[in-house]
Amino acid sequence: MKLSLKPLDQQVIVLTGASSGIGLVTARLAAERGAKLVLAARNADALQQLAEEIRSQGGQAIAVPTDVSSEEAVNHLAAAAIAEFGTFDTWVNNAGVSIFGSTTEVSIPDMRHMFDTVFWGQVYGSRAAVQHFKERGQAGALVNVGSLFGDWPTPVQSTYASAKHALHGWTGALRMELEKEDAPVSVTLVHPGRIDTPYNEHARSYLDKQPSHRGMVYPPEAVGEAILFAAAYPKRDMYVGFQAKAFAVLAPIFPSLTDKVMELWMYPSQHDERPSRSRDDNALYEPGYGLHEHGTHHGWFRSGSLYVKAQERPLLALAAVAGLGLVATALLQQRK
Repeated sequence: MKLSLKPLDQQVIVLTGASSGIGLVTARLAAERGAKLVLAARNADALQQLAEEIRSQGGQAIAVPTDVSSEEAVNHLAAAAIAEFGTFDTWVNNAGVSIFGSTTEVSIPDMRHMFDTVFWGQVYGSRAAVQHFKERGQAGALVNVGSLFGDWPTPVQSTYASAKHALHGWTGALRMELEKEDAPVSVTLVHPGRIDTPYNEHARSYLDKQPSHRGMVYPPEAVGEAILFAAAYPKRDMYVGFQAKAFAVLAPIFPSLTDKVMELWMYPSQHDERPSRSRDDNALYEPGYGLHEHGTHHGWFRSGSLYVKAQERPLLALAAVAGLGLVATALLQQRK
């Protein structure tokens, strides 16, 4: 079945994790493009402020405080969207939190609770969205936000990587089942690279030094762009940053080499040179601070993702590459 999705300015979008980082940026971008928004997160005050901000600028948005680790709460979110707008057209599973610590140090209760949010929260949201799209019989988009660490594991964030691995596998299985039955659902998995959000400040830290991205870091707007493209155009995967695509393609081909690179680079590149926040000062069990788009990283900050642009316009990107090839060939011939 070839699916046709509504333009963004005709859509109702349910967005989890909307109070900060990627979710906050995506909400603002979607509102600018005319979408109606159902905003979900645990931080009720930040969520309400965001909804009021969007309404003050002529948009339409409601705030539905939601802890996605609860299936009942996620089902209530779906019901609230339908009660307010009559339907929803895109469901974005974005809520997440991380833990920085070794595999043998992080407590089992912490691991379980993080899985409740990062994996089970997306499962609950996916099932609610699929049920609605099937019942109404009109195509809708499900967008799950994964991670480059869902394509290849990393030390230091073992629990987060494991939850994202589970999410990637589950999303793929769901997509195949829906395609097999010709269900009216577009399923997209977004693979962000390292993104400049408060993710590091919200994480529970078992480290002596503060969690932080070091190295190439992409803006949350690049992820928001990928999410909203997938909301309007059926797409299997969206990679944010070439680093994310490189991990997905090259790591399975050179697994031992990739492991060695990760062992050398991931330990120093996941923390800053300052004392870590208290282990109790995080958003694992309680809402984190809201309305912040960016974090406190010290990496090489990119202004956007050319790889996202290339995925949005593959023929144009292919033509550009071919053009560069012709130019390079001509220059070589001139030298000869």
